[in-house]
Amino acid sequence: MIRNILTGAAALAVLAMPVAAQNLRVMGQPVATGLIQKNVEQPFFENFAAETGLEGFTADYQPVDVTGIKDTEQLRVLKDGLFDIVSLRLSQVSRDEPTILGLDLVGLNPDYATGKTTVEAFAPVVDARLQEKFNTKLLGVWPFGPQVLFCEPEIGSLADLKGLKVRVYDQNLAEFVSLVGGTPVPIGFPEVQQSLARGVVDCAITGPSSANSAGWPEVTSYTLPIAFQLAMNGYGINLDTWNKLTPEQQDKLQAGFDKLSDKIWAYSEELFVDAVNCNTGTEPCETGTSYKLKLVEPTATDKELVGTAVPNVSFPAWKEVCDATNPGCSDAWMETVGAKRGM
Repeated sequence: MIRNILTGAAALAVLAMPVAAQNLRVMGQPVATGLIQKNVEQPFFENFAAETGLEGFTADYQPVDVTGIKDTEQLRVLKDGLFDIVSLRLSQVSRDEPTILGLDLVGLNPDYATGKTTVEAFAPVVDARLQEKFNTKLLGVWPFGPQVLFCEPEIGSLADLKGLKVRVYDQNLAEFVSLVGGTPVPIGFPEVQQSLARGVVDCAITGPSSANSAGWPEVTSYTLPIAFQLAMNGYGINLDTWNKLTPEQQDKLQAGFDKLSDKIWAYSEELFVDAVNCNTGTEPCETGTSYKLKLVEPTATDKELVGTAVPNVSFPAWKEVCDATNPGCSDAWMETVGAKRGM
């Protein structure tokens, strides 16, 4: 038997060779979430080689809601290599890794500019944890936009949530809803519209554009536009897939995702303003369907409650959960985000 053994310079030469063209398996955002998925994310993957400069590379793109896989399982399927790249729904996968919630605690990111500083400070901590525990490298983080309240019963402030059932998407938001007297109900996004229609929940929280695309204003009457969170999402790549690329290919891939993330940040902000107009029957309304929701202006008490949520509610609740699974998690947050906020 003849064995081909590569040693020394020959082995290094092989390692340095560019990875041959390949088709990457990609899981995307749900179609139901609307225009970011439709107009920015999907076109990027459909034109993957041109967007990244990786000649010959293609992406087999499937939105999560057509894969038969729950969005809460994304980190597990990425770790196992069932997909090469996943558009991570960070709140939904945070039960598997609570460190992620440090990017978007309730009250932490009242606007886009603040959200960017949070991501710059804490994304490296999240990336290190995902690489260690889930064999996943974080390629970028971006927001759907301010997450606001939609209700069918009449409301005039957050105090009116007392006794109402409110759809939430992560544990940190659930803690806040409980604080104001509501009953948090975790429901996946595709099921929310029907749950509102059937009275399974009285209210629900999401971004105005996603709500418009999913028809929430058809089954609700009131919206209170106060930003609980920015709904951070991100892109992760299986580390085995990443490590097969040459340094040059890795640089091109990262640059492509940097551009994609920047594009979504800008587009998300444009959509937010327009979607609030569309949902409340105000002009201009260019990106969605015009509805007639009643706009409930946040009270001074509402603003103060959300504004002080980080030190009083969301950070203490998250600290306990995160440190239990990732010792030192909250210390890393305080040294990065907390230091920037003067906490």
